[in-house]
Amino acid sequence: MRSGAGATGAAGVVRIHAGAASAAAAVGGAKAIAGVCAAGVAGTVVATGVTTTGFGIGAGAATSGRGADAGKACPPAIAARPDNAVSVTDAKSLQRLGTIPVGERPFGIAVDREGRRAYTANVGSNDVSVIDIAENSEIGRVKTGLRPYAVALAQGRGFVTDQYDGTVSVFDLATLKPLKRITVGDYPEGIAATADGLRIIVANWESNSISVIDAVELKVTGETKVGDGPRAFGAFLRR
Repeated sequence: MRSGAGATGAAGVVRIHAGAASAAAAVGGAKAIAGVCAAGVAGTVVATGVTTTGFGIGAGAATSGRGADAGKACPPAIAARPDNAVSVTDAKSLQRLGTIPVGERPFGIAVDREGRRAYTANVGSNDVSVIDIAENSEIGRVKTGLRPYAVALAQGRGFVTDQYDGTVSVFDLATLKPLKRITVGDYPEGIAATADGLRIIVANWESNSISVIDAVELKVTGETKVGDGPRAFGAFLRR
């Protein structure tokens, strides 16, 4: 069994502790920090000694996939897996502002383009928690496949990698109703939407491949073989 995580970015400087699950980088551990604002703000991400500076950072804090639109600054969220909760902290003072109970062993965090809702993949309870950021509360749950790892948003839908099923679970962001399970490679982990929101890219760890999903038609349109053990990825655009 493989385990681990990635990193994500937000406005300003965000230090990613080991375990932040996303499509940006694989670093491993038990906590995740992801910006609970729309991605696309110039900033610096520091993840286990790897520093990347650019614009449009935030593969883990996935937006609607309509491009690198600048988001507003707001507190980051920390997915505390042993506590089954998401902690909201002040990005400047690093003081904790609140704790939100979610499903079991929360891991990947995605945030909508408007910065209103956050979505956490709960590895232990096989579901996604939907969080109202302004209210600091969970407002819904969506069932997924086995061991959901990370979340991407596009076309008004949520896309969740199901590690143990080799699938991507798709749900409607407005109704939270499950829409489809799409078969991809073995042990999918990292996931992100392209800038135009038309495609979803999935890193399949065990099958050493990248799957491409049509976000409108909800079907796999291609697969690319890569090196051994692909887990996550990121797109960093410079101005």
